[in-house]
Amino acid sequence: MTSAAVGLAAALALAGCGSAAPSANGQVTLKMVESLTNPTRTDTIEKLIDGFEKENPNIKVELISPPTDQADQKIQQMLQSGKGIDVVEARDITVGSFGANKWLYDMSADLTGWDGWSNLTDNAVKYSKQDGKTYYIPYGFYGLSLFYRTDVVKDAGFSAPPASWSDMLEQATAMNKPTENKFGYAFRGGANANSNAVAIIEAYVADEIDKENAFKLTSGKTIFSSPKAQEAMDLYIELFKKGSPPSSVAWGYPEMVQGFTNGSTSFLLQDPEVIATVKESKSINAEQWNVAPLLVGPTGKAIQPVASAGWGIAESSKAKPEAVKLIKYLAQGDAATTFTKENSLVPILKSAADDSFYSSGPWAAYVTMTENPDTYVSAVQPRGVSWWTEWIKKSDGELQRVLTGQMSTTELLAGWDSYWSQKMAG
Repeated sequence: MTSAAVGLAAALALAGCGSAAPSANGQVTLKMVESLTNPTRTDTIEKLIDGFEKENPNIKVELISPPTDQADQKIQQMLQSGKGIDVVEARDITVGSFGANKWLYDMSADLTGWDGWSNLTDNAVKYSKQDGKTYYIPYGFYGLSLFYRTDVVKDAGFSAPPASWSDMLEQATAMNKPTENKFGYAFRGGANANSNAVAIIEAYVADEIDKENAFKLTSGKTIFSSPKAQEAMDLYIELFKKGSPPSSVAWGYPEMVQGFTNGSTSFLLQDPEVIATVKESKSINAEQWNVAPLLVGPTGKAIQPVASAGWGIAESSKAKPEAVKLIKYLAQGDAATTFTKENSLVPILKSAADDSFYSSGPWAAYVTMTENPDTYVSAVQPRGVSWWTEWIKKSDGELQRVLTGQMSTTELLAGWDSYWSQKMAG
């Protein structure tokens, strides 16, 4: 197995190689490409690959790990070229376009009668179907929660972390001390910035949201058309100006997490996978941080979109049976448990319900949210649509313009409303 720390240049070079085909001695080499790369995660995947290779000595797996902020684009290039990729990390935000372009292999027939289905949670089985096909089996689920500095909250005179977005503005503003390089909120202004902007909008319109399409109101209009969306966005921009680092105008996932783990910011809205990364921080210790539930809007509710990702197979792969074997291995037993625990993901196996790991410490916030579905309302975002990647590019670019004073929040919301109204009508 090659080192996972393959740079983008190396990944590009690998993309020119043909997909797996048996060698003269009957050994098959699978090229596996991850998307959400970080060193800890990559080490875990390598460990799981080692276990798979021991059980399947005729299959070798080469892991390719492009930098996170370029990975989905790189994967798209590899899938498009039909070279150098067998097993691929597919996400709910990429599967729509990848599937529409026929770049992913439908595993449905290969998994008919598979005994592993009975071990998976209902959500894992449900999200294994994407537009009626099985383009990937989820390896875990993501859900937003609030990472916070317990010591900073206390020192600032607050008895508890923020529960609502308005609480967040108040606390982050109080903790923002630019001259000391101390800031309140790790704002997301760069890659995938739209996701956190949508989170606050959904919290503000929670009482009238369509749970089957969280970009719609029950009236049929888009969430961006609501006057409450305007209120939400105005507060959100205020949070950037008064409670966040100026450099966070360009922060994506890695920078946000680093801002929290290096101690420069006190609040971070992120997925549970960050728990593992924060635990490794040398700048803050276990007593200095914890996780709280997702921030609620004015009516005391938050919308929790279920986000999923998993392992799939490139349509161009010449070794689909071996690739299916690897994906089954990763979705079962110790391999699945190890991946979800070490990456702090909501698990895919039913057996996790009896595991104390998920009911204590940072995970307690997720239990709280699960036990209070009327407050933390589960809703489905339309991430599987073929234009989702187009939406991300558009919305990220426009939010950036608002943050730099080139566009108003009113113009932004009008544009987003128009975009989704047309898409959903057509």
